[in-house]
Amino acid sequence: MKQLLLTLAAFLTVALTNAQEANWGFDPTHSNVRFAVSHMVISEVEGNFDGYNGTVRSSKADFSDAVVKFTIDVKTINTNDAKRDEHLRGADFFDVDKYPNIEFRSTSIKSVGKNKYKITGDFTMMGVTKEVTFDLKYNGTVVDPWGNTKAGFKATTTINRTDWGLVYNSTLDTGGLMIGNEVDIVCNFELIKLK
Repeated sequence: MKQLLLTLAAFLTVALTNAQEANWGFDPTHSNVRFAVSHMVISEVEGNFDGYNGTVRSSKADFSDAVVKFTIDVKTINTNDAKRDEHLRGADFFDVDKYPNIEFRSTSIKSVGKNKYKITGDFTMMGVTKEVTFDLKYNGTVVDPWGNTKAGFKATTTINRTDWGLVYNSTLDTGGLMIGNEVDIVCNFELIKLK
């Protein structure tokens, strides 16, 4: 009986340890937040947000119960054109003095295949909050040469910028829009397990 109780106690200890919630941060050196939008119908302009931070909480090794909080510093927008970036920070577009951040707070995550998820949450931009779903791919977890546990992900979605009040535009002589309304968002994240 004593042996049975000891075995049960050991099993419960292992189970509780494996189920322990882990906290993860974002490694900015090995991550990026990119976007692309149509320009004059015939091409795309791409850009990054260079400043961001957030946390991920999960108690499962495959992150199938992940809870994500993520904030982008909008003034760090970078399209490799200083004049355009300044325009994007102004009142015609992001109005960063009034709305300095873009935020995503997950509300649910659903498995749609091996290491593939739909993660849904509240996406706040320009003071407007709407539900957005990202396609999320989990690329695995490794320990780096310095003993840090890392996990990799790719998240993608497409939003209509006008839903958040980003309506600045002009019409071409051919009838098309100078700037597309749909914005493709691609994020590659390397998380680091916090100690």
